[in-house]
Amino acid sequence: MSGQRELGNFLRTRRARLRPEEVGLPDYGDRRRVPGLRREELALLAGVSSSYYTRLEQGQSTPSPDVLDAIGRALRLDQAEQRHLHDLAGRAKRRTVVHRPPAEHIDAATLDLLEAVGDVPALVSGRRSDVLAWNRTGHALFASHLDPAGPADPGNRPNLVRLVFLDRHTRALYADWPAKARAVVENLRMTAGRHPDDTLLASLVDELTVRSPEFAAMWADHRVSPCDSAVYEMRHPLVGSLTVRQHSLRPPQDEERHIVLAIAEPGSPSQAALRLLTRATTPPAPQR
Repeated sequence: MSGQRELGNFLRTRRARLRPEEVGLPDYGDRRRVPGLRREELALLAGVSSSYYTRLEQGQSTPSPDVLDAIGRALRLDQAEQRHLHDLAGRAKRRTVVHRPPAEHIDAATLDLLEAVGDVPALVSGRRSDVLAWNRTGHALFASHLDPAGPADPGNRPNLVRLVFLDRHTRALYADWPAKARAVVENLRMTAGRHPDDTLLASLVDELTVRSPEFAAMWADHRVSPCDSAVYEMRHPLVGSLTVRQHSLRPPQDEERHIVLAIAEPGSPSQAALRLLTRATTPPAPQR
């Protein structure tokens, strides 16, 4: 999809979620035929003409950064949404050069970080949410049913988005699966806005849109949010129910990869469950 169409769709969905009373405008009740604000109302709030804003939503105009900021304030966008708006506008301005990106690799420094966290469940994900590496406990918590050596094969790496939407084990792992699924989609849409020329990323979105109606519905909502930190109740087949906070950390000077850690509250039953998982998956020491 073109950058201009993506920009227009994003603006329309954000405009539709705003109620007139939220921004100090009258609500005409049954006479209001559109959800949320009308185009002319949003244009008024942003300080631009109605015709200009209409052309913008229709993909016929490209705004300046100052206009984007004004529209973002009128739409009450948060920081992540504002960045996404600028990403989409920048994409609309330039001619996208489509190319197949090279396979992602993990550097020694990131592997050292993965090793340094010890028994804390951890994995490293790439730009398209492919698992580039995981430690033993990370594999045991997130994907014990998969080959632990999977991330070593660039052509067949596990993909976190595919797992969430298409894998029964991963779906059953999260007690509140819809919350996890929404978080994954919102983060993926942010990434797609920053990398419109990534054909592998576009293919992943196309595949999931066809194979998962739930993904297609969430993707069409155009919500964006980074997966920085969130609490999830997990139902693990080996150690039972546990609650962890999943942190997503970027290695130094690296926008493409994330280290995902699963941490339980100290002294809690969930921490005991993680320790049990660590012991259960630790290979026995070789006998002398």
